[in-house]
Amino acid sequence: MDKQYKRLRGMPDLLPVDMPAWHAVEQAVRDAMSSYGYTEMRTPLLERTSLFERSIGESTDIVEKEMYTFPDRKGERMTLRPENTASFVRAMIENGLLQPGASARVWYLGPMFRYERPQLGRQRQFHQAGAEVYGIAGPVIECELMLLCARLWRELGVGDALTLQINTLGTTEDRDRWRESLVAHFTEHEALLDDDSRRRLSKNPLRILDSKNPDLESVISAAPSLDQFLADDSREHFQTLRELLEAAGVAYTVNPRLVRGLDYYSHTVFEWTTDRLGAQSAVCSGGRYDGLLTEIGARNTPGVGWAMGLERMVALMDVLGVKPPVAAPDAFLIASDEVPASAALALAEHLRQAMPGLSLQHNTVAGSMKSQFRKADKSGASVAVVVGATEIAASEVTLKPMRGDGEQQRIALAQVPEVLGTMLQVER
Repeated sequence: MDKQYKRLRGMPDLLPVDMPAWHAVEQAVRDAMSSYGYTEMRTPLLERTSLFERSIGESTDIVEKEMYTFPDRKGERMTLRPENTASFVRAMIENGLLQPGASARVWYLGPMFRYERPQLGRQRQFHQAGAEVYGIAGPVIECELMLLCARLWRELGVGDALTLQINTLGTTEDRDRWRESLVAHFTEHEALLDDDSRRRLSKNPLRILDSKNPDLESVISAAPSLDQFLADDSREHFQTLRELLEAAGVAYTVNPRLVRGLDYYSHTVFEWTTDRLGAQSAVCSGGRYDGLLTEIGARNTPGVGWAMGLERMVALMDVLGVKPPVAAPDAFLIASDEVPASAALALAEHLRQAMPGLSLQHNTVAGSMKSQFRKADKSGASVAVVVGATEIAASEVTLKPMRGDGEQQRIALAQVPEVLGTMLQVER
């Protein structure tokens, strides 16, 4: 194939063989969200660049290095969404869904875009599922969000491979005091910092703590801890969350270096991590972001949520050997070459209409009966619906089980929904 027609780097095709795992994850998300009373919402892929600059933070790696940003035909700067929280907050405010005293539990699922180096679990077009809660303060709702995650992991069969890490970032005032101390510490050791850390020193010193450079490990380890600067209310908030998690039987570890890569977090931050995917250890991340809503235009509205990477979850399931069943049709229609194509098509449509929910694959390509039965077997169908000229003339079909020891039956067309339904129930 000519190179100009090949897919873009980091934007993979999802092939039919990939879809059972994706469908399993997506359905598990829908079921878990429904069980907790969360409702789905969808936002555009494209937003004004200023939304992400203001909400995520201009000094973050996402805004500085990773966003797909370009001018539209009128010269206005647009960005393909790199994450969905900012878009959700914008949509909630713009559509009048954050009235005083109101609360909302919403969720999403869809593609995001970041210009990163593609690797396992990290692509330039990637997919996230997330849950967001607005209008509810305090640690109880934070615990609920983590319980929702834990239920989802159990449903997907990956719970034993994921560990919950939590931390507190306190209030803006707590962090301002901490920030001053961090700047003083890293300035004192500036000669040891790499270029990225020197740049972050004046813009966002908290991000230096996220550095993966092993040469900085000693200077980062010696940095002052936020715990030294937390006010009593912040300590109580975090302690209550820990007690709630323990009462709910959710194991966790406190990671004081967990700061997350976005500027809008406050109080609780958390990550579900795994050691099964190499460098891409974080599968789900979230936290509280009360200040983000105020930054964008909502008054005194708390917010908290999380996002899960679907690519990483699918990769984790693959590593763990979790194999969702491959979808197969319920039945496969085989017609002899004596049957007009129009009659076979009409029969297939009649059966689908008479049996809502029936998955019926019709072999529309001419071939011997033997070759058609091979196709029926390869499809994984439970029953073959066979029709020849004599069956068409008598308004009958032959039903042949493709799995198990059942006997084939020739029956009247009017009886097919009942008999086929019974056969499929037995096969299942």
